[in-house]
Amino acid sequence: MRKLTYFVACSLDGFIGDEHGDASEMFRFLDAEYLAFLTAEFPETLSTPGRRHFGIDDVPNKRFDTMIQGRASYELALKEGITSPYGHMREYVASRTLGVSPDPNVQIVADDLVGRVRALKAEEGGLDIFLCGGSVVAGELLDEIDELVVKSYPIVYGKGMPMFATGAGIGEFTLGEVRTFTNGVMVRTYARKR
Repeated sequence: MRKLTYFVACSLDGFIGDEHGDASEMFRFLDAEYLAFLTAEFPETLSTPGRRHFGIDDVPNKRFDTMIQGRASYELALKEGITSPYGHMREYVASRTLGVSPDPNVQIVADDLVGRVRALKAEEGGLDIFLCGGSVVAGELLDEIDELVVKSYPIVYGKGMPMFATGAGIGEFTLGEVRTFTNGVMVRTYARKR
């Protein structure tokens, strides 16, 4: 069975962006050491335009071949005229309001997101599934998340968009690998405790 991994960037106080969802403050930590880690370990988590910019668009996907994101996250790309921000993977966007997909590579999931994720996880072969973002989507899928990869940046927002917008019960995870970088970023991997 394939895993659903929430690969998320957050501040020290657990926000994935400010109250409007803007996470651009975290981009300034993308130095050579940290970028080398991301391109070696998680190359597919960089957007297709980002991969081109850093000269790694020919690097094969290592861990993920499918990604899921929420409408608000997807609209950040749409505002830049990018209709398939992760064109090197199958893309799913959870949205009850978006309607028709603007790109043939992007499938809109208007209802039963949990059911769709369970079907993706049950597929034979392939790589795992990358949950890119969306506080609401992460909250809705909390019980389906098998792994967390939390990239903590040494900043404090004070308020903003939490990692999980949910009223769900407690989900427990076990700490695995911890990686630190000289720029203050820490990447922690957690496995779902079942």
